[in-house]
Amino acid sequence: MSETPQGVSVHPVAGLPEFSPGDDLPAAIADAAPWLADGDVVVVTSKVVSKVEGRLVRVPAGADREAARQQAIDDETVRVVARRGPLKIVETRHGWVVAAAGIDASNVRGDSLVLLPEDADASARRLRTRLRELLDVEVAVVVSDTFGRTWREGLTDVAVGSAGIPALIDHRGDVDVHGNRLETTQVAVVDELASAADLVKGKLAGVPVAVVRGLGFPTPHEDHGTRPLVRLGAGDLFAYGVRDLVPAREPGRDLVPRAGELAAVAEAFRIASAALPEFPVVLRYGDEETGVVDVHLPDAVTTTAALNLGAQLGAAIVQLHAEGWTTRWEPVGTPGGSSLVGRLWLGTPAP
Repeated sequence: MSETPQGVSVHPVAGLPEFSPGDDLPAAIADAAPWLADGDVVVVTSKVVSKVEGRLVRVPAGADREAARQQAIDDETVRVVARRGPLKIVETRHGWVVAAAGIDASNVRGDSLVLLPEDADASARRLRTRLRELLDVEVAVVVSDTFGRTWREGLTDVAVGSAGIPALIDHRGDVDVHGNRLETTQVAVVDELASAADLVKGKLAGVPVAVVRGLGFPTPHEDHGTRPLVRLGAGDLFAYGVRDLVPAREPGRDLVPRAGELAAVAEAFRIASAALPEFPVVLRYGDEETGVVDVHLPDAVTTTAALNLGAQLGAAIVQLHAEGWTTRWEPVGTPGGSSLVGRLWLGTPAP
């Protein structure tokens, strides 16, 4: 008879106090959970980590709390990804892309706002080390926060900090039971732990810490915390929201040619024409010189045609920027009755 799997269990840590700056979080957890054992994963809500570390914004008496929140969001933002009214999806200095920079106005006094921890990985390492000293146990620590999910309603907890456990379990190269080799599968195990722990912590129960037992995680040789979870750079397919392409664009002064510019410009103008069918423009483009495309008006140069071209050209340049091209537009007018109105340079910025 095969052995029955032991499974995984999740336990709330009850009896914890309301935390304030300077409080001893590890000691409070050790007092409330003296039953912690080797191999447990301690999942701590980022809010209590931020509180004890003083990551709070005070709202003066009589001040507009929402205005203070918007200012705090701007202060914590390195890039706006998308916005709609007061809602902003931004990239924080940690690399997280999250609504409102992860700033929380719930479960905190009305005169305060809570920021994300300055370095939640470092916070997790300190907490893990201190619990080892207090209880003589080897545990992993996950610092969790509540995020929305792209194209899905509802919230879930994810990891913003971790220590003593790999953030990702990499199955790339493994073979499944049907003989298929896995090409892209990496399991965000710390996110799964954060979400599981939230089932017993809840949002209104005042339980900021939970313990996941029975996982049997490997201790990483090099503990990179949650850094492996951040997908930016070439892997980020959503680097810009549509409202942010124009303000994010900077014209390129010195450009290095890059193969494929004619195909890229043709596709950009095709998309622009489809998006702006009310602005019909006949274009002739394509220059033998590398990295430059001549843009022409129809033979009959009219004010309406010039305005139409401006709309099409602006949309095409935004599309090129979204595809990773750097551009520079040089108007040349229509000397001598020529239909040439400008040259569009594109490539990559010179080093």
